[in-house]
Amino acid sequence: MFSLAAQEQLLPGDTLQQKWEFAQAAGYDGIELRAQGDLRFAARLPELRRALADGVVMPTVCVDMLHFFGDFDAGRRRDAVAQMKSQLSVIAEIGGVGAQTPASYGMFSRRLPPFTPPRDEAGDRAVLLDGLAELGEHARREGVVLFLEPLNRYEDHMVNRLAQATELIRAAGLDSVRIGIDSYHMNIEEADPAAAILDNAPWIGHAQVSDSNRFQPGAGHLDWPAWLGALRAAGYTGWLAAECRLTGDPAAAVAAVPGFLRRAGA
Repeated sequence: MFSLAAQEQLLPGDTLQQKWEFAQAAGYDGIELRAQGDLRFAARLPELRRALADGVVMPTVCVDMLHFFGDFDAGRRRDAVAQMKSQLSVIAEIGGVGAQTPASYGMFSRRLPPFTPPRDEAGDRAVLLDGLAELGEHARREGVVLFLEPLNRYEDHMVNRLAQATELIRAAGLDSVRIGIDSYHMNIEEADPAAAILDNAPWIGHAQVSDSNRFQPGAGHLDWPAWLGALRAAGYTGWLAAECRLTGDPAAAVAAVPGFLRRAGA
């Protein structure tokens, strides 16, 4: 059995305590937090400490920012690294496992005009390795993990497949950097998602779940028994965090996810 979490914005309730009450009743084991830029996640520390004292389980945080550590602009890269360091420190303070981020989002895609990015592949790799080294060292000092998330080809031009993330993580050489896989992006990018999980198993540290259409698991056509079976065969024992949109009644949709995933093999 995997531990299941839902991202906080999916859960009804005005406070984390109210969301946690709903989550537990639905069969979740934790809440994945969202962290906006401008150090707004750090500003939530009093709220997060109160929630922790009230028993809310908050294992991971996923970034919700406009630019990331792989940005073309050096100033935005520095800001993204500073934001991620803060988020790693905050999740460590509340006893969490780590923080998930892509290399970039919505910055460039070779699949849409103009097709040629303003930085070559060698430049991309150098920037990503610099960022992973700095963030990975900070995560190591804090006792948490940075999860690098491959995105689909329309959202990022640098890290789309698990094998690409693995190559960067191996080059970075830090146990505090691992892959944060996402079933939606894998459905687009991996020829065989289950095989990709098995091939990259040693570097997988976190998993986010949504179906083939980005809605909640069970609302699309992803082969969940194969996907979850590969995770189990890979020896994965971490979290499955629902990061998705919801179709139908929102409360009913998010409440149905734990039962669906456990029937499918979670």
